[in-house]
Amino acid sequence: MLSPNRLEASPGIAVAPGRAECGAFPRTAGAAPRLCLPLVLLLLALTPRADSSWWYIGALGARVICDNIPGLVNKQRQLCQRYPDIMQSVGEGAKEWIRECQHQFRHHRWNCSTLDRDHTVFGRVMLRSSREAAFVYAISSAGVVYAITRACSQGDLKVCSCDPLKRGRSKDERGEFDWGGCSDNINYGIRFAKAFVDAKEKKVKDARALMNLHNNRCGRMAVKRFLKLECKCHGVSGSCTLRTCWLAMSDFRKTGDYLRKKYNGAIQVTMNQDGTGFTVANKNFRKPTKTDLVYFENSPDYCVMDKSAGSLGTAGRVCNKLSRGTDGCEVMCCGRGYDTTRVTRVTKCECKFHWCCAVRCKECEDTVDVHTCKAPKRAEWLDQT
Repeated sequence: MLSPNRLEASPGIAVAPGRAECGAFPRTAGAAPRLCLPLVLLLLALTPRADSSWWYIGALGARVICDNIPGLVNKQRQLCQRYPDIMQSVGEGAKEWIRECQHQFRHHRWNCSTLDRDHTVFGRVMLRSSREAAFVYAISSAGVVYAITRACSQGDLKVCSCDPLKRGRSKDERGEFDWGGCSDNINYGIRFAKAFVDAKEKKVKDARALMNLHNNRCGRMAVKRFLKLECKCHGVSGSCTLRTCWLAMSDFRKTGDYLRKKYNGAIQVTMNQDGTGFTVANKNFRKPTKTDLVYFENSPDYCVMDKSAGSLGTAGRVCNKLSRGTDGCEVMCCGRGYDTTRVTRVTKCECKFHWCCAVRCKECEDTVDVHTCKAPKRAEWLDQT
């Protein structure tokens, strides 16, 4: 069975095309003049590499230059060059889905942290085929669909606009209505997201690529799941004898909440023998459906800084002393205890509206206790780095 981890290419070691990166093994001053070549090659082969990702487009802002985006495969670069205006939307969407990811995990040990000026965006944590990786791939794919579809409806793109199929008359449980307004062109957003986001995974046929493709699809379909019919009534005194309706996407928060629940219920799987699908790792669990997130490997506990796993640890994280949930000090701090600092906060209070047209507030001081997780003992930290 193929390993779910992506392995770094080394001279003399065959790896899947499209993911290989060869480089010389550096010699340091004072090193032995000769190293055991087979051992060096084995160590390099077993060292996972965090690939650059299209996710980095979000960090480029308005400076999206296709040739300068690291990690794009040929098809992605071609789409980028052909549709530069769509890439601007993808970049704005990347910022939005990353914010949503951080909102969903704000009270958890892993809080969807990103790394500044890092082309992988999330670092080595995405190397493991974990629940967290499953969620990130799903919500990133959803974010592309949402951003492109919104840009189509707002008239920001030349290649698409409102849904051209929503014309004429239709009906729902309330009766007949006329299609009008601007229905969100979700199908265009899904098609482009599939072509762009899935391109890298389709270059290889390994287990991790299969997992990513499955979770990408879950994210795309999650956005479509929350399309809603909005209508405007026409008639005497708003009698609604005639209705004009259009389809609109819901707020992206609904997609984030939905995928967060899917994260909680994600199913651990293994790749089947012919490499075309999954089987459940635990026979007592049901088979995954197309709407379930899937993963291969258990997550680290994220308690301490672990460079190999990409874990930043929870030292210094704010926790809730009174909570028994994941944001509680006992869970967040992994039993290490917490420090308490008394701080004074200044907030606006007793706000009043003054005619016309100002709101004037007083500044109130409030003293609160802030609890932060203790760092692990140094010996324990060194074991993980």
